[in-house]
Amino acid sequence: MSKVTMSRGKFNHLQATADNNGIIAAAAMDQRGSLKKSIEKLRGQPIANSDLTDFKRRVTKVLTRYASAILMDPEYGLPALEEKAPGTGVLLSYEKTGYDATVQGRLPDLLPDWSARRLVEAGGDAVKILLYYNPYDTGEINTVKHAFIERVGAECAALDVPFFLEIIAYQDGMDENGLEFARKKPDYVKRYMEEFSRDRYLVDILKVEIPINVTYLEGSRAFQGGEAAYDQAAALEAFKSAALAAKKPFIYLSAGVDNDVFEENLNLAAESGTPYSGVLCGRATWKQGIPVFAKSGGDALEEWLLDQGVKNIEVVNRAVHKGAQPWYDMYGGLDNIEVIG
Repeated sequence: MSKVTMSRGKFNHLQATADNNGIIAAAAMDQRGSLKKSIEKLRGQPIANSDLTDFKRRVTKVLTRYASAILMDPEYGLPALEEKAPGTGVLLSYEKTGYDATVQGRLPDLLPDWSARRLVEAGGDAVKILLYYNPYDTGEINTVKHAFIERVGAECAALDVPFFLEIIAYQDGMDENGLEFARKKPDYVKRYMEEFSRDRYLVDILKVEIPINVTYLEGSRAFQGGEAAYDQAAALEAFKSAALAAKKPFIYLSAGVDNDVFEENLNLAAESGTPYSGVLCGRATWKQGIPVFAKSGGDALEEWLLDQGVKNIEVVNRAVHKGAQPWYDMYGGLDNIEVIG
């Protein structure tokens, strides 16, 4: 493999998001609208923004002791970063939460009062964007999305800061948790990993979905019976095929599944020999604490996190370190990277 060049800022900040072995074992706490709705539903009344910040503060205080980095939103989460463990890297979200359901294509949009520069000034080691993507959408829709990512990539490159791109596959008019979409998912994930590995987007880390829905994997712990979408051989091939399409380091997102399901997914990744570089794991670790917080408050949540939350993240960390590889291995190892600047 020929020598790879990388700017000093990008290299240093990527290392800041990884552990001492180059593995990105990060916690995600940038949920906004969905988290607020969950708490309000359980409480039966609206909550103040300060409640959302308190939840994020407690999660950050406890779980960053076991994480290489924390993903946070700048809208409610900046005060929570005061509680992070020393040496923990910071990723900050740049996109608005959710999407406009009245417009076709789930088009992305940026927070209007933030820029990549402002995110860096707020303490970010990296900028993160979430993008809903269907490789078979109309050219008009995907051209808008491609140009959007090019702009963010250029903005991050100008500031010499890493760009983490989180991609979620979707199909309008189809249940994305259903059997039909489960069959399509390996192809969708493979195609978006291939597309956004292209140098024109200036993405540094791809944050991607597990390429199967393990609840439709015959024989898995998560399988609930009925018709399966994959057998073991097809599932392992889906992991391998998607990984081969990637030309950038990639990490897996937990996508809100239960902790034991995410662990099973990571074990499959290890079994397939997938060269992933870690995880950005959110709800799988802390979502069971939402009812605790809603009913009993912040102190009760912190107590729960110190017990079950820590157990959850330790399960994920064990699975990650069994199968993940350093982010720089995608480039042939540290010795093959020439850091400039």
